[in-house]
Amino acid sequence: MRFDHEVTIQAPAERVWAVFSDVERWPEWTPTIASVERLDAGRIHPGARTRIRQPKLPVAVWEVTVLEEGTYFEWVSTAPGIKTTGGHRVVSTPEGTVATATIIQEGPLGWLFGKLYGGLTRRYIATETAKLKETVER
Repeated sequence: MRFDHEVTIQAPAERVWAVFSDVERWPEWTPTIASVERLDAGRIHPGARTRIRQPKLPVAVWEVTVLEEGTYFEWVSTAPGIKTTGGHRVVSTPEGTVATATIIQEGPLGWLFGKLYGGLTRRYIATETAKLKETVER
């Protein structure tokens, strides 16, 4: 299953990226993240791992698999029977900077997890993009 949400932010793409890609600080601006623990040092990079606790969801370790500095990063979390991919994109447009959050759930249990947690997933990514907008535009 795939879930996407985007928002247009009235700020430069560089500022949006700085906030969106600083995963350690997510608990400061979005209530959908209870805690973040980086498992390695420095900014995100391919192979970087982060443990995230979210209300109503199991604790997950995410590993960055794709990084296009300044515009996109993707990370993956796996559990028995499910692979979850999270995408975070920033695109400059004439109307403002568009930030998109994506969650893709795959694997033998991906569809079931998507059905059981689909509403929560939609609410979380909508909240995250709204709070990103609010934080960056402040």
